[in-house]
Amino acid sequence: MPRILLIEDDPAVREGVELGLRRRGHVVRSATTGEAGLTALREFQPDLLLLDLMLPGMNGVQVCTRVREHSQLPVIMLTARGDDFDVVVGLEAGADDYIVKPARPEVIDARIRAVLRRLEGPGPGRPAVEIHGDLAIDRAGLTVSRRGRQLALAPSELKLLLHLCAAPEQVFSRQQLLEHVWEHSYHADARLVDACVRRLRNKIEDDTGSPRYIQTLRGFGYRFGPL
Repeated sequence: MPRILLIEDDPAVREGVELGLRRRGHVVRSATTGEAGLTALREFQPDLLLLDLMLPGMNGVQVCTRVREHSQLPVIMLTARGDDFDVVVGLEAGADDYIVKPARPEVIDARIRAVLRRLEGPGPGRPAVEIHGDLAIDRAGLTVSRRGRQLALAPSELKLLLHLCAAPEQVFSRQQLLEHVWEHSYHADARLVDACVRRLRNKIEDDTGSPRYIQTLRGFGYRFGPL
């Protein structure tokens, strides 16, 4: 049963989400502030963090930033406004996905399960460890190293890299990446792809302005390589 930490200050939203997730088999613990949530994070050791963007005191972006300093725990942001700026800031801070409130429990459950779903192992004829330039990608161990140093990749970053490098030089549209990596296809969520690409480039590229690994083809999408 997935263990979910919910940080949400609105009592009605918090109780509704808790009830809906428990009915769907999740173990849920909640906190009402960012500070209390960080304490609960250490004690509860959840599988995923469901994090309200607009919290009193330490807001959701600040909490996500703190979490990413020491953990690659999956993070889904909750936002009441769906405001472009707030959503993008949350994604740049390291969130793997976001949900606009109010959302039905089955929608939240589906997004959680998509983020937690097991990543693909090596396919037939594919080596467990692939070497691409100075990147070593271990599909079996779900780790990525650059010049011998293991990288800390959030779940969405790792899924995106694994998907792109499985077909070097193939161009994937944002819509295709949304469907394969995030498992949903809302057109407006293309910002999920762009924010994740920027974060991933910051970790694997020497020059993000002239990327070697994840390249943009304007008007089409992204591809891995050529190296």
